[in-house]
Amino acid sequence: MHDALLPDGFTRDVSDFASGTTLNIKSVGAVTLQDVSEDVPMASTAIDTDTVTMTISNYPGDRWHITDELRQDGAQIEQLHAMRGVESTRALGEYFETQMLSTCNSAQTAANVNLVNGRPHRWVAGGSGGTSRNMTMADIVALKLSADKAKAPQAGRVFIVDPIVEATLNSLTNITNVSNNPMFEGIVTSGFAKDHKFITNIYGWDIWTSNYLPSITAQEATDASSYSLANDTAEVDDKVNVAMCIADDSCKPIMRAWRKMPSVETDRNMDLRRDEFQVTSRLGFGAQREDTLFTIITDDATY
Repeated sequence: MHDALLPDGFTRDVSDFASGTTLNIKSVGAVTLQDVSEDVPMASTAIDTDTVTMTISNYPGDRWHITDELRQDGAQIEQLHAMRGVESTRALGEYFETQMLSTCNSAQTAANVNLVNGRPHRWVAGGSGGTSRNMTMADIVALKLSADKAKAPQAGRVFIVDPIVEATLNSLTNITNVSNNPMFEGIVTSGFAKDHKFITNIYGWDIWTSNYLPSITAQEATDASSYSLANDTAEVDDKVNVAMCIADDSCKPIMRAWRKMPSVETDRNMDLRRDEFQVTSRLGFGAQREDTLFTIITDDATY
């Protein structure tokens, strides 16, 4: 069975860079104004610059074959061949989403609240004093506040969560108290998830589900109690739920580039009497900004 995948628009496409495998993008820092006085020259400062880097480092592919004997003895070979091509394309799509979400996780420092403008951008779910590692409304309130303090635009805020988190939110008894979501009256009969996307948003976050979120590979203790959040330790295999602002390309935290889009090549192997097919592609992912990226770690099994 195939679940729906996230849209390509969640990342910034920089595939048009000319050559090589590494892309360096210059960025400009914040500007500090100064008071101007009559007959007094203003101080001149150098342009505050930084560089973000992305590397073409992923090279996924697939290969299969159809023997002459299978064509001679089998039925519906062409249909099976077409289905095999679809499965190959699907596997590449899952690979793409997995790598993109993994890049979100690796862009942050583990076991750290990753402060931006005095607010955390990474913590363990549970709310103040919580030890369940389950998502709470307090976590989503804090997520909104962190985005506001980071000056992320109100539009384009998306929160990608594991289906376990959806189950948690479906189970909350106080969910209908969210006053800014006029469509919440439908959750009693229809539930949250519909065609991979939640019916509506919570506190301005348009919430999506994904089965391809990264899992942590080592215990991660994060103390966010100073921000009315959990002081807890995430366990191995806990899920990293990813929130980001994708209002435009300058806001998106992750960039991607295809050096070679997936393409199929065919050949005839005379010695082995079979038709051979292979699909190859080259791409890369990189973090272009961390202030519009947020992660909340949740239990991978219980809700």
